[in-house]
Amino acid sequence: MEELKFRGHKREGRHTDTWDPFQLNPIGAEKEQKRTCFRLAQYLVSAFVGIMVLVSAVISKGTLLVLCTLASPTSMRSPKERQFYILMLVFVLVFPNLLLFLKSLWRCAFKSFVKVNMKTMAGICGVECLVSLGTSVLVLVVMPQFDVLTNLFISGGVCIFSAILQISFRLQRENWKIIFPLCSLILVLTGYFLLGADFYVRVSSYVDYQDSNCYVYVAVGVFSSLLVSLNWWENPVQASNNMQEVLTELEGFRDFVFVISSLLRTIIIGAVYLIWYALIQNTITWDNFNLGDNDSELLQTGLVVFFMQALFSAACHWFGVVACKIHAIKMSFALPLCCTGPSVLFLGLILFLTQAQELDGAKHTSIISFCDSLAGLSQKNSTPVVLLEITRSICRTSLASPYFTWPFSLLALEGACMWLGFLTCTYYVWKIKVQRIERTSQLFVRRLYESCFIDLSLLLNTKMKVVRARNQESPDDNIENCVIYLCATMWHETYDEMLAILTSMFRLDRYRGDPKEEHKDVFDFECHIYVDDSFMVEKETGTKLVNSYVTDLIHVVIEVYRVFTNKEPDDVSILETPYGGRLMFVMPEGNMLYVHLKDKTLIRNKKRWSQIMYLYYLLGWKGYIVKNPQKITRQNNPCRASLISLDGESFLLPQYDNDSKRKHISDDNTYIMALDGDTDFQPKALILLVDRLRMYSNVGAACGRIHPTGMGPMVWYQKFEYAVGHWLQKTAEHVFGSVLCSPGCFSLFRGSALMDDNVLKRYTTTATKASEYVQYDQGEDRWLCTLLLQQGWRVEYNAASDAYTQSPQEFKEFYNQRRRWGPSTLANTLDLLHSGGETVKRNSSISRLYIFYQMFTVGSSILGPASVSLMIAGAFQFVFQIPGTTSILISVIPPIFYMLICFLAKPNVQINIAGIMSVFYAFLMTASFFSIIGDMVKQGTFITPTGLFLVSMAVMYLVTALLHPEEFTMIIYGLMYFICIPSGYLLLTIYSLVNMHIVSWGTRESNKEKEEKKSKATLCDRTCKMCCWDMRCQVIQETENLMLQQVQAAIGQASQGAQGTPGQEVIQMPQEVVLPPKQESHKVAHQLTKRRSSHSKKSKSNKQDSLSDTDSSDSDYSTANKQSSSSMGDDDDDGVSSVMLDDRMENHLEVIPHSDWVDPVKTEFLKKLTYANMKRNLQEQIRYTLRNKNQEDVCEELVMMLTDTVNGELRDRVGPEDILTDSQLEELQYALNEQARRILKTNRMERLERRVKRAVEKTLIAPQVEKLTEGEEDFWNKLIERYLTPITDTQAHKDEVTRELKSLRNKAVFLYFILNVLWVVATFFLQAIGNDVISIKIPKYYPNGTQSEDSLKVEPLSLMFLLSFAVLLLVQFLAMLYHRIYTLIHVVSYRGSEKDYKQRDEEEDEDGLILENQIANGLVITSDDL
Repeated sequence: MEELKFRGHKREGRHTDTWDPFQLNPIGAEKEQKRTCFRLAQYLVSAFVGIMVLVSAVISKGTLLVLCTLASPTSMRSPKERQFYILMLVFVLVFPNLLLFLKSLWRCAFKSFVKVNMKTMAGICGVECLVSLGTSVLVLVVMPQFDVLTNLFISGGVCIFSAILQISFRLQRENWKIIFPLCSLILVLTGYFLLGADFYVRVSSYVDYQDSNCYVYVAVGVFSSLLVSLNWWENPVQASNNMQEVLTELEGFRDFVFVISSLLRTIIIGAVYLIWYALIQNTITWDNFNLGDNDSELLQTGLVVFFMQALFSAACHWFGVVACKIHAIKMSFALPLCCTGPSVLFLGLILFLTQAQELDGAKHTSIISFCDSLAGLSQKNSTPVVLLEITRSICRTSLASPYFTWPFSLLALEGACMWLGFLTCTYYVWKIKVQRIERTSQLFVRRLYESCFIDLSLLLNTKMKVVRARNQESPDDNIENCVIYLCATMWHETYDEMLAILTSMFRLDRYRGDPKEEHKDVFDFECHIYVDDSFMVEKETGTKLVNSYVTDLIHVVIEVYRVFTNKEPDDVSILETPYGGRLMFVMPEGNMLYVHLKDKTLIRNKKRWSQIMYLYYLLGWKGYIVKNPQKITRQNNPCRASLISLDGESFLLPQYDNDSKRKHISDDNTYIMALDGDTDFQPKALILLVDRLRMYSNVGAACGRIHPTGMGPMVWYQKFEYAVGHWLQKTAEHVFGSVLCSPGCFSLFRGSALMDDNVLKRYTTTATKASEYVQYDQGEDRWLCTLLLQQGWRVEYNAASDAYTQSPQEFKEFYNQRRRWGPSTLANTLDLLHSGGETVKRNSSISRLYIFYQMFTVGSSILGPASVSLMIAGAFQFVFQIPGTTSILISVIPPIFYMLICFLAKPNVQINIAGIMSVFYAFLMTASFFSIIGDMVKQGTFITPTGLFLVSMAVMYLVTALLHPEEFTMIIYGLMYFICIPSGYLLLTIYSLVNMHIVSWGTRESNKEKEEKKSKATLCDRTCKMCCWDMRCQVIQETENLMLQQVQAAIGQASQGAQGTPGQEVIQMPQEVVLPPKQESHKVAHQLTKRRSSHSKKSKSNKQDSLSDTDSSDSDYSTANKQSSSSMGDDDDDGVSSVMLDDRMENHLEVIPHSDWVDPVKTEFLKKLTYANMKRNLQEQIRYTLRNKNQEDVCEELVMMLTDTVNGELRDRVGPEDILTDSQLEELQYALNEQARRILKTNRMERLERRVKRAVEKTLIAPQVEKLTEGEEDFWNKLIERYLTPITDTQAHKDEVTRELKSLRNKAVFLYFILNVLWVVATFFLQAIGNDVISIKIPKYYPNGTQSEDSLKVEPLSLMFLLSFAVLLLVQFLAMLYHRIYTLIHVVSYRGSEKDYKQRDEEEDEDGLILENQIANGLVITSDDL
């Protein structure tokens, strides 16, 4: 209700100024808020992960202590049992090494292998052997000799070497923090001293099972702990920047080192076990390893404890990694791990106290008598074995001393010292800062965890310093700045589709905020829209104008700007370019929006060429000028191109602000966001893709989850098709290898990947062969990804990055779209498979197994028509009870019939017939669906091949949908997808193959090009010739008499001006003439153009000679009103170049000539200067300018008083829809400035005067007509000449290409036909032979588990196909589970660090001269600038 009232209040405010206060409000224009459910989910996930870390660590540590206690020589277990538990301890040590070996071997075999430096590997393996020796001696030899409490405490000493290295390298930024490792070292040494003292007291006080041999074990235990502490040597060494060359080299072959070291560690573990127990102790009886039926309890206890220790150690490691990645380091990682030791102790005490009565503890008054009573329980089966042995182990401490128990405090102090020493050594974990998404290798030094010391190993393994390269623009040590170019290609989009993409861009502008301010995500961006086929030609006059699509786009920009800011666009520039034209906008927060208007007569049309156009412009040209600023031609007017405005404020125009920042940003951190002209997305979606490229340097592209939008059955089919494709297929590609296609409607590309060899250069190849037309132009996004993969780049998929795009809603449009996609997909996949061997060598993400997986999927797609035909045959068999052979014959007749139709009929007829056949197939599939269910009911079981397949498919899709809660409703469209399978996989495949020779897009085709555009209310259109000048006059309003007078006055002045300078060398005269104040009117548009015979061939040097030193329009820098809002443009406040044709012509004042299309475009933006719009613009401009100054009262007073000033100046002089003239603008600006000055002086806020003046000036500024720099114009001319010249093929070449395409079509159809026929024929003959001869008998089971007397007979071929398809789906399902987990991690980490839409207070010094721009640190102010 409050929202309704707010909108109503805003509408009433607009209604007071105009009779047309109604406006659009696109969905998503409101500010994105942090949703409470997401916050709650974030907290719940963090709490769950923290609990899992604590629980798994406690179980891991507790089960290890249990195994050591059960294997102790002093336990009550038999020698056979102790021998078995010792073996379980060996397995506990080996298990992490086995996991590391398998993972590293996989990476070496299928990912990458770098030549090994033997010297480095020998050193690393030597350290690993020492660590393994210390771990195995400590766990297998020492810990079984100690009691459970000593074993719990002694492990804290493994941090001693890390503390020593921290002290040696002085890793602390603040000097006082060295106290932490010093305290750690002192505490650990104190703990070791207390350990020796405690055992001395035990021996001297005659505690049971304690003799002088324990001193040896204490010494060995301390030494073993020192060896184990060598495990984490790399962490402080890396943080100290020592041995960087060795560590960098090690990264290349670390996987191979892990393979060797894990084997060596396993060998040493086995050697220690055999040497100690077989040679020294001689306690191994080999026959005891043969466990009989009587040893089931022993086997069960040992294996359960072992698996619990091994699995929970791995789980603790994994959940610890997750906790770090979701930004819950303190509460979900450091705190649970630090509390693991005390939690185990506390849990043990609770168990001891609560279960003591079961051990007859309540009958004894002292601990000594209680411990003595435990000896009699060894032969009884009345108590749990584990509890008994742990209790007896506690009784081996000083608590059971017959003389005094105070020495038990030594053990307690030892535990406290060890625990505190461990905490102080790992203090840095509490302060570590991680990025939103981190690689595990960036969080932890070693990939291996120590299962025996899981809590200590995770904390000690956490990197002290996350080392990353950063550029000069990065405000944060942990993140690199990047520049993102959003590039949308448009081709005949509707108004609503344009509204979606523009709204998304303005949302991103609001999310990013002022580009001069720092942002949490550390990025800058520009928006570029490339409009194909932007111009049309009037038949009557031959005038080139923008077409209706461009007009709609301009209206959408104005409308969206008005929705986001409640005012019109402030800074608009219009440029003519070699490829057509360009419109430049400064979005509300200061980011740039460019609209490139392509003329198909000047530059190549269609999407791929638009992509080449912006890739060369943004990566080639802009990258060149920022790396070679000295090559930019100096501007003729240094003051206008300066960075210092006349009011003394330093500034950079927004478009060059980004270019300046890019000087410090590498190509690796320059990203291209490819968009379609109808894509709708949130800023979150883009940032999640940026995270993927920012964190993984080998990722060349990343795509998001594409959601088709629209209404109707075709859209419903596509919704489920897209969902299944993303849920299963894309996730499987991402997990097992690399995504093959990053769709051009929403994909982020890395600049350096696109600039790599054989990528962008090859992407410019013009198709000349039939196969090239199919692969290059029918699916350009897939071909670009193929080029990236072949060069070794990885393409990823992020399921949380959602984008919405219009999908075909008509059957014909859908078939034409897939007619392009199908052959292109097959061609690019076959190209990748053909170069599979070379791609595997170059691309670490693609293995031979992944190539095999793709071969299997390609084979399945090729056999798709035959499989669908056989499925239809089964439907005939189920529904009509037709024999199998007959049903197969009937099922293949419609596809053959449709194939003949496709060869003989026109495409529209083919599509119409396909639509009719699709309806009949849908009825048949519906009947088949219910008949299958009926058959299962009839047989009384679903445990049949068909039934199991159908049920498992349904369950799998249901579970998959549940794991995508925001997309769960997609499951509703599953039935629509099922009944349309014959249309999508049979008829569509035939249509795509047979029509492969048609290379037109078939979607968004305009029915008739609008080449005629009548100007509204045009009364007169004449061209007058006088001397060497041509004048074109258009009268566009109803007051004819006044118009004619104004035209005559203009002609007279033009004649005088021309005669006054007869010998002047001027190439072009101003295109518009503004009359004296009394005769001015916005209702006349004059175009004066000097026509000379040599005009079209005049060189650029002659043009340069005619430029004036005061010319302000030689380059994009000329718009000093942009962003700086300086007062340099007083001569052209209303956007019209006001030139008086008098003696001042001698000063060579030139105004940029322009084409016919410029004036209509300019007129659309001049509407901001109407009386009604101006008042609203002024109010919002003042509020926006003073938004962070904490002067709300002054701001509202300014708004009210300046609005009254506008009303007083204009109310009785102009109508609400009239555009103000130059003189009116000048008078109004003076009045507003004076009024603002008085108000600010009254409120003693003179320091805000410059800001208010700039706000007034931005309100009154009109669109500027500019031109490109000579350097950029030369770039475009050469680019078009080299790559983008419009293709004009001869008829002979077209005929040759058509012939080749038809030949290729025939080959593809023949191949498909033969393979599918072979599959159908094989199935047919198996059916003809009969199930009794060739079949596989499968036992038939009922749902209750009982077996039927009858058995199921299945054909081998059908069963093989069914099983292979089921295996494929199962593999994809498992990949989806893995991908969902890491998507959840990414989303939670994003929600914990996303931006709040809060205005940031600016503390600027408004007094004095600001001569430094913080962005341009190297700025030098010259006398020319001042």
